[in-house]
Amino acid sequence: MKPSNDVLVVVSNPKDWPLEIEGAQVVSARQYLTSSEFSQTRGLRVFNLSRSYKYQSQGYYVSLLAAARRHKPLPSISTILDLRSPLLTRYVSEELEDLINKSLHPIQSDRFTLSIYFGHNLAKRHDRLSARLFKLFPAPLLRAEFARDENQPWQLRTIRAMPAGDLPDDHHDSVLEFARDYLSKRRHSESEMDKLLESRYELAILWDENEEHAPSTEKAIQKFVRAAEKLDFGVEVIGRDDYGRIAEFDALFIRETTNVTHHTYRFARRAAAEGVVVIDDPESILLCTNKVFLAELLTGRGIPIPKTLIVHRDNVQDVEREIGFPCILKEPDSAFSLGVKKASNAEEFAERSRRLLKDSELFIAQEFLPTAFDWRIGVLDREAFYACRYHMSGKHWQIVTKNKKGEEVYGRVEAVDIADAPPKVVETAVKAANLIGDGLYGVDLKETENGKVYVIEVNDNPNMDAGYEDAVLKDELYMRVMRSILRRIESRKKGAGR
Repeated sequence: MKPSNDVLVVVSNPKDWPLEIEGAQVVSARQYLTSSEFSQTRGLRVFNLSRSYKYQSQGYYVSLLAAARRHKPLPSISTILDLRSPLLTRYVSEELEDLINKSLHPIQSDRFTLSIYFGHNLAKRHDRLSARLFKLFPAPLLRAEFARDENQPWQLRTIRAMPAGDLPDDHHDSVLEFARDYLSKRRHSESEMDKLLESRYELAILWDENEEHAPSTEKAIQKFVRAAEKLDFGVEVIGRDDYGRIAEFDALFIRETTNVTHHTYRFARRAAAEGVVVIDDPESILLCTNKVFLAELLTGRGIPIPKTLIVHRDNVQDVEREIGFPCILKEPDSAFSLGVKKASNAEEFAERSRRLLKDSELFIAQEFLPTAFDWRIGVLDREAFYACRYHMSGKHWQIVTKNKKGEEVYGRVEAVDIADAPPKVVETAVKAANLIGDGLYGVDLKETENGKVYVIEVNDNPNMDAGYEDAVLKDELYMRVMRSILRRIESRKKGAGR
């Protein structure tokens, strides 16, 4: 016997759920856990409103077995664990500080409890905050506790899933409306859901259409999606608010500029913890985004880099003697030419080094090697697979500069067949990338007039854009990445099955 509906409301005791939602079937947690009618049906959406989500409780096992049955539990096991994490709660409080204080500004007391029903609150002014918290902690019913000390901003202290039995009687009508609204929105995307369920694997692509220097444009993202679908992936482009959904997917492909202090790193760590294949993996993000680490690593392994000094307050005076002027100064976590400056003389160096040491104990000073272009070698699975020349912008020393109007002007990007790139450039790039891992990297190098090759940096999140990096490989560029993700998933599945 199959369930009569594709939506299940699972409660410890059906008497705890007084609402009747069209299209939803109410069952007990024990019934869901033990009845074969549920274990043999795929595609069910499960609203887990059990009394407790403690480890190995009925509520815990409802979400755990729902994932194993390829149902869609709300909350997922990962959300249940997140709700118990004080560290994540503190992070969310900091990230949403402005929104929290705007929403709670009229509150006169120093304590406030926010009830969140399917992403809504009864008071409209709290809807934005409720929606953001629901995105981060997807659970049907939530209770968030806020507090503030004297003259201090509001802070999120705890957020917990609310048992169905705690629902106030006078909130029933509103909760019913919110539940219907949520189900209605989900039903609009039922064809997407069916597509995902019919696919071999499910892939999430993390991308922000508003990011100024995103590593892939919308057109490139569409090409990644089409390549993945050809390999029978179900694909969904997700955003930073979808953190709580990572466990729904088999793989995560990050197409935002990464940083260890950024949500991209938390997404990567969450995916790795859930056993989800992820590019960029958290270790690659950690290693590549810090220029101090890269300088130490490459130098220690004999990879040629421009003459480099790791600068701190006690050796800042040595830069002129060790490196000379002009020289390049790099913030430890700079990306995409941002945070990279040239000091043409001692005066410029003194002013710029003071600024750098205000924010960081260390920075990089590097020999200035002028070239007409930089090489970019794309490396995936420890092999080079694309090559580009990034030409300098006009007479500027970087690939991007600003005109008099403050607009960014880029140099020409010239894709080159990997077979036509200088062998020494390709070989050096692969050696450098392989020190990091077996993921996806873009290695920037300079080839000087005397034929010497130097690694400038290793990027964990290289640009791959339609009409630029793909000019030689065309759609094969995107297929190469998707085939790599597919191999990683299948390898992991085989390993798990042993």
